Amino acid sequence: MFLKGKTALVTGSTSGIGLACAQALAMEGANLVINGFGDAGAIETERAALEASSGAGAIYSGADLTKPDAIEAMMKEAAARFGGIDILINNAGMQHVAPIDEFPVAKWDMIIALNLTAAFHTVRLALPYMKQQGWGRIITTASAHSLVASPNKSAYVAAKHGILGMTKTVALEVAQQGITANCISPGYVWTPLVENQIPDTMKARGLTREQVMNDVLLAAQPTKQFVTSDQVAAMALFLCGDAAAQITGTNMVIDGGWTAA
Repeated sequence: MFLKGKTALVTGSTSGIGLACAQALAMEGANLVINGFGDAGAIETERAALEASSGAGAIYSGADLTKPDAIEAMMKEAAARFGGIDILINNAGMQHVAPIDEFPVAKWDMIIALNLTAAFHTVRLALPYMKQQGWGRIITTASAHSLVASPNKSAYVAAKHGILGMTKTVALEVAQQGITANCISPGYVWTPLVENQIPDTMKARGLTREQVMNDVLLAAQPTKQFVTSDQVAAMALFLCGDAAAQITGTNMVIDGGWTAA
């Protein structure tokens, strides 16, 4: 268990990619702070399972990451319980699909707040402890949309491009302090985030569900297969290890060949 004694915060970890990352880190002995929304009973079941898997501690925070005060409270709670955050995985996100001239302003503001600004706050609050320890791992779930655009996703694409730029900046700032900062950019992963955007895409493009699945989502990926949450989690776990100590400021793309063209 190479992460024994380390503490990881994974945002958006009550399902999908975030939960898979939390499970992978727990298997290597890390303390966990999980965060997200969902059924309270199901979340408690997952929290207890993480604790059993890691042999360490696991706590849940229901902080709304669109609110800076809530993020600060979550980070203070983590510090009070575990001392600080060694591994930060920014994974929380949301999506809305609409042409830019019809894009609801409130949706734009929320997507930027959750997908981009929340990561700024968690990074700035986690870094002092990492610097004190002389070790840290900052990993952010970006997207193939950190590199390329798609129609009707202006807020999401803007946020993910911003995440990549911020990650590169942080990597340079802490390059000599034992801290790495990287993005993981999956293509389409079959998660609630992807499934929930299908109706909006159907409406925006006048397509059936099957057409959205095959002609929009998987059309972008030459392998014609969805990326799995476990594949993303395996990359995150690798980035936490000694073998990845010199990997920083990079974008680890797992997209079935989408951005190769």
